[in-house]
Amino acid sequence: KELEKNRKIESLSGGAVKKISTIGEIPITMRNTLHSEKKEKIADIAANLIKDGDTIYLDSGSTCSILFKKILGKKITIYTSNTDIFSVSGEILAEVIILGGKFNPMNSSLSGSLTENLLKNLYFNKSFLGANGIDEKLGVTTPTIEEANKKRLVKEHSDQVYLVCDSSKFHNLSNVKAFDLKDVAIVSDKTDDKISEKVSLIVK
Repeated sequence: KELEKNRKIESLSGGAVKKISTIGEIPITMRNTLHSEKKEKIADIAANLIKDGDTIYLDSGSTCSILFKKILGKKITIYTSNTDIFSVSGEILAEVIILGGKFNPMNSSLSGSLTENLLKNLYFNKSFLGANGIDEKLGVTTPTIEEANKKRLVKEHSDQVYLVCDSSKFHNLSNVKAFDLKDVAIVSDKTDDKISEKVSLIVK
């Protein structure tokens, strides 16, 4: 409890994991257990922003994977590089298009030059992106150049961009900057005075 209080570890059921540094990334299997209630709440808010007829991009990441399950019954088109879609079962009304690329098992994501070439010719009504760090001065950051390039391209090709991130990502820094905290909205579990000066924060 003392280590968690000092932001050195994240406690898990049955154990703990060291806090993420600016270099590494917590595996998706572990991240799925972190802040799960907050992520469910965020996914509910984000799902309500998606209407029948929308064409959206859905990013990789644990919160986006939860969002997947909540919107597959909508009459929408989903483009995604999130391979967690392969584990979803049940009725699917949405048209789902999976972008190709290099598979990263750490975050269940496809990225790289193939993904980027596909994204250059695609445009979205709304995009829902994950992030490892969100800072009012340093912007949105992620662990790899490939993920940063992908997020940057999606942002440039979207009418509306939403970051779906729990508040533990606020004022954190990951390895590579994706874009400035501008022309986006953040869907999260709670507000933050410094970040809300820069962008709109959507919370319940």
